[in-house]
Amino acid sequence: MYFLRRAPVSLWTTGRDLLLFSLSLCFVCVCVKDKRHDFRKQHLSSMKMSALRLLWVPVLLNLTHAWLCHGACVEVDSDTEAVIGKGFKLGCISCKKRGEVPAFATVDWWFMAKGESEFAHIYSYANISGYITDDRFDDRLAWNGSKKTNDVQDGSIFILNITFNDTGIYRCFFDRTLVFPNYKYRTSSTKFININVVGKATRGMASIFSEIMMYVSIIVLQLWLLVEMVYCYRKIAAAGEGALKDSQAEYLAITSESKDNCAGVAVAE
Repeated sequence: MYFLRRAPVSLWTTGRDLLLFSLSLCFVCVCVKDKRHDFRKQHLSSMKMSALRLLWVPVLLNLTHAWLCHGACVEVDSDTEAVIGKGFKLGCISCKKRGEVPAFATVDWWFMAKGESEFAHIYSYANISGYITDDRFDDRLAWNGSKKTNDVQDGSIFILNITFNDTGIYRCFFDRTLVFPNYKYRTSSTKFININVVGKATRGMASIFSEIMMYVSIIVLQLWLLVEMVYCYRKIAAAGEGALKDSQAEYLAITSESKDNCAGVAVAE
């Protein structure tokens, strides 16, 4: 999951599209191989048209699959390393177990600085509005979660101008009420985030390895696509040449038979 979370979405999308297109070409090649006896009775132009029609089958299947996709809530862990002087997002996501049930929620944040022993309330969000409750975060803290809804599932906040004093443990508390037709059910969840403030951003080995593997997989998919295209082109070209030769042989046989019949008629006369 860490690998998938760190990889750029656009590059993963490119790799997925290449894979789907490769599978489409494989589908066309299999169909061409299974229907070689039909191609022998047709010309090369008709075979190309048939191959193009077959390409629409996997494309339509992919479009149908895309239409069935729906958005979903995923609880992703927050980053834990902040850079001094820059902004930092404290991520806190709490998904409903019953997505179809309407609900409303409030979010509260607490902070325990390094060296302290108790949490201090720093922010509260309720009724589509939030307010800062700690002077240390005045004009530096803003809501970065769900917008224009009481059914909050993303309770993230954003801190501006990070300082070393922001190092410590942050606690995110969700208080949610599920509204059923005949009653209300109240539930809560708590998440702890240990933030470390550094002078310069660093990259972990897992992030570097995941990026390398991502580029390697995209290159492999592109090479596979090239091989599939060459293979399918050669198969279609060979089938076309065979069909033309068969047609030419059949034409010569019919012509020769006609000449023999005409010669026989002339001799009989």
